[in-house]
Amino acid sequence: MSHHRFQNYRTPRDAEELTRQNIEAMRRLEELAKAKRGFADRMAEFVATFCGSITFVWIHAALFAAWIAWNAVPGTFHFDPYPFTFLTLCVSLEAIFLSSFILIAQNYEMRVSERRNQLDLQINLLAEQENTKMLQLLERIAKHVGASPGDDPEIRALEQATRPETLARQIEDAYRAASGQPPAKHHT
Repeated sequence: MSHHRFQNYRTPRDAEELTRQNIEAMRRLEELAKAKRGFADRMAEFVATFCGSITFVWIHAALFAAWIAWNAVPGTFHFDPYPFTFLTLCVSLEAIFLSSFILIAQNYEMRVSERRNQLDLQINLLAEQENTKMLQLLERIAKHVGASPGDDPEIRALEQATRPETLARQIEDAYRAASGQPPAKHHT
């Protein structure tokens, strides 16, 4: 991807264009992540996608019906007579392999989701840092022009940098309190 594709990223004409640029950036990230998948991840996604389709259901319905009919109709050679033990074995083996493919596909999706969460966290932290700096700058400008907001404790609190580790501890303590557990002992 060359730099010229991103030249207008920060200069949209309107909100719709800004949204379109953001969606395009996320689509490019998705394409990049898909291009980096290994063979096992691509195969697992293909199998999981196919097995989650109505075509898969109809194929199995037809195969099971044919199998059962062949082995239940009088006058034909029954290679797997009732109670269809061989069919049960085949279906069980298929279920084992399908479960494995689906778990591989889910693990891949979980890794992609974790990367998205990390990206989201980093963007949020950068936005918070930018907002903190803007509040500090606005306060200096307000003082310079004589429009000081006074001693607003909320502004003072928002001007301070957010500490992610402090927020994580507060969230943990809130969940512990909601479940009736005492707050965790925090090392500072």
